[in-house]
This record gives sequence, C-alpha cells and structure tokens, in this order.
Amino acid sequence: MIHTYIKQLVEYGIEKGLLEPCDSVYTTNLLLDMLEADTYDDPGEVKKIETPSDLEETLKGILDYALEKKIIEQDSVVLRDLFDTKIMNGLMPRPGEVIRAFWEKYEKSPKEATDYYYHLSKASDYIRTYRIARDKKWVVSTEYGDIDITINLSKPEKDPKMIALAGTMKSSSYPKCQLCMENEGYAGRINHPARENHRIIPIEIQGRKWGFQYSPYVYYNEHCIVFNGEHVPMAINRDTFKKMFDFIRQFPHYFVGSNADLPIVGGSILSHDHFQGGNYTFAMAKAPVEKEVVFAGFEDVKAGIVKWPMSVIRLNGEDSEKIIELADKILHAWRGYTDEEAFIFAETEGEPHNTITPISRIRDGRYELDLVLRNNITTKEHPLGLYHPWEEFHHIKKENIGLIEVMGLAVLPARLKDEIEELKAAILGKQDIKSVESIAKHALWVDSFMGKYSMVDETNIDKILQNEIGDVFKKILECAGVYKRTKDGMAAFEKFIAYANENM
Repeated sequence: MIHTYIKQLVEYGIEKGLLEPCDSVYTTNLLLDMLEADTYDDPGEVKKIETPSDLEETLKGILDYALEKKIIEQDSVVLRDLFDTKIMNGLMPRPGEVIRAFWEKYEKSPKEATDYYYHLSKASDYIRTYRIARDKKWVVSTEYGDIDITINLSKPEKDPKMIALAGTMKSSSYPKCQLCMENEGYAGRINHPARENHRIIPIEIQGRKWGFQYSPYVYYNEHCIVFNGEHVPMAINRDTFKKMFDFIRQFPHYFVGSNADLPIVGGSILSHDHFQGGNYTFAMAKAPVEKEVVFAGFEDVKAGIVKWPMSVIRLNGEDSEKIIELADKILHAWRGYTDEEAFIFAETEGEPHNTITPISRIRDGRYELDLVLRNNITTKEHPLGLYHPWEEFHHIKKENIGLIEVMGLAVLPARLKDEIEELKAAILGKQDIKSVESIAKHALWVDSFMGKYSMVDETNIDKILQNEIGDVFKKILECAGVYKRTKDGMAAFEKFIAYANENM
C-alpha cells in the first residue's frame, strides 16, 4: 500500500505544479529513501488526490507506515507533523525556482504573483488546508457592521508527552524565532515547527531586505506576514508607516498592518519586526468615518473618527508622505498624552503605556491609514489590562486583542468548540449549567441572555449561541477601546485630537 501512497503523492505534485513530469522517478526515489525502502512496484492507476481531505488521507497512510517501521518514534501530532513536512519537501521546488517564478509573474501583475505563491503555499501543505477547514467560522451583525468570528482549531495542541520531552531538550537559538529567514527549509524539532516545505519571497522595504510569506494558519484570505530580514524587535514609529506604505505600493491589492509594540496590547512575537496583511476587507475597513476632523497644516488629508468600538483615527489622501508626516505627529502626541479624567496615562513609574496599532491600504487610488489608539495600563480591578478583555468575558476570550481582532475578526480558543456543544445540550435539556464543571463558567452569561428569547430549541440554539458569542466579542472590543462610545468618552477623544492639533 505504501507504493500506492507514494505514487498518489508524486502525481499530486505534478498536478499542482510542484513537480515536472520528468521529476517523477527522482521524486519517487527520494520518498523511498525517506521511508527507508529500497524497492518499488508501480501500483498502476491510483486514485487521484483532488481535495485537501484526499491529501490528508494519503499523508496519514504514509505516516502510519512510518510509525509502523519505527521511522517515527512515537504516535504524536508533533512528530507526525515533523515527518510529513519532510515528505512534502520532497515534492517542492528549490527556493530559487519559486523566487524566479514569483517575480516573473509579478512583471505581469502583483496579483498574479501572489496568486501563484498562495497556491504553492497551500499545495505544498505548508498551509494545511484540511485543518483550517475545521475552524468554526460565522458572521455576526452589530451596530458596527458584520464582524467575523472564528474558533481556531487548525493549530495543533502539543500532547503532554511532547511537552515533557521538549522540557528535556537542550535550548537552541537557531532559528532565533519563528519569523527569521533561517526557518526556510528548517527540519524543525519538538519545540519548533518544521519548515522544510516553506519558501520565502525576498522583498525590499525602505532599501532593506525583508521577507514575504503566508501564515500557515491563514485566519483570513491570503493572510500574509511581512518580516524584517534581521531579528530586530518591533517598534511603532515614523519608519513603521513608511515601511507599510512601501509594501502596499508594491502589492496594492493587499492591506498591511502592525501589532502594537507594547505587551498586553501587542502581538505574540514582539521580538521580531513584522507586519501582517492580506487580500481581505475587515469590518473595521468598511466602517465609516462618523466625525470628520481637520489637522492644521494637513488640510489636504481627510481625517476623522471611525465608527468602531475601538478608538480609531482614519487618514486618507493622495500624498503618502503627508499622511506619514501627520501620522507621526499624532503618534508623538499620543505617546506623551495623559488625561487623568479619562484614565489615560502616558506612563506610570517609568513604564510607557500609549502606543498605536496602524493599518494601511489603498482605497480608490488613495492612501489610507487607520491609527488605533492603544494603552496597556493595568489596575487592581483589571490586572491583565484595563483596555483588555475584562474578566467577565474571560469565559469566551482572555487573550490579547491584537491586530486581527482590532480589525474585527475574533480568534477564539479551541476549547469553545466542545464547550458550545455541552452548553447546547445543557440548555436544551434544561440542565443547571452551574452544576456542570466544564461549562459552569458560562452560567452567568447564559442567564443574562436567555430571557431575550421566547423560544429556544434545536432549530435556533446554534444561531442564538453564535449571536451571543459575537455580542461578547463586540463588548471585548469596546473594553479595548481607550475612549468609550459614550458622550463623555467621545468628548475625551475629541479632547485628545484638539491636543494633537495644538502640538503639530
């Protein structure tokens, strides 16, 4: 049977453009070597791999064989992933071939280049589309527009044995992090994912070497990562805006944004300068400007407060340099701004709190930059962050609100999948939720919304829970907004804008 799997995989590689037909014998022998086999009987016609689930099934057969032959030492998702990445690399073109093909297509159009590269990233199983298909996704209508909700099931969790094994491993600083250039082709280890089937497109940003790749977990269409060729920490400053505009000039069909550069309000990898982007329009980008403002000396830049649960200033104009200059002045004003009545503190005991999450795009031929005001202060009542999901919402999400959530896509923890199923059974069975240990944390939340519905049964329970989870995420975004959407909150927001204007 292993010969059938090998032939299926080789034919798949040819069909997807990873291999040339003349590579079939070479690739077959390469796979045989990885599987420690020295003979091959052509199985004849085999079932084609036509869907992601077909690829998953073929790889499972190969992995089961490798486990049986002790090539994989233990039956673990981590060890299986390390080995099937090695297998898929046997089908991959060398980096130079990918780079050459990308830029040849770029000469025709940037979109043709990214279409090619995105297809390659999925076909190579670097993006495991069969896992991503398991993510739970839905859309919820709110007063701010339709926001996206996803329960992330595509990122495998390490089993206890692998966690224990990782703890016994010698520490390594190669690659320095998961965003470094050195990940390309890296075999991986228990505590670092395999990237043998990973290919990076080198690009130039502000005269420096950067890399362009897709996220292996693609939370949205063509979810890409743009990262510094050097392992340097993230920072939000004037150069950040220049780099972002440099990227969207090269790829005008993409947006690009940056996580903030402080803990709590920042992303998960603050140690490596990078952006995230892609070919997707988030709810925040669709949200209108509800109050226009004018900044002195920048009358040719349209500016205003966006109707969004977080505090967003949108700048729009034809001259990117003028937008960059204005954004830099707003950033400097915000870095040093304190308004005790609004509980905005630039710093406490020497710790800085104010920063910005910026997002840029080209809209109707004009440059656009959204500046989301962030503050990472903590209080006794909110030790994880005042402008962070409050404890009453931790039953749904307690993780940081990063760039993706800021724009209107909830990335919720995998635990919710099973908890929602248990909640459905408990609600329909009229069970006391507080008495079920695994879902007791949801009891107060369920009590708070059940009275809104005259009837709850099998026909509407899924939609009810989806809508209510969406409502919680909306409230979480409101928690993260430094200026609340109240009369006093908006007045305080305008007070900051006046301050920024005075200090131009």
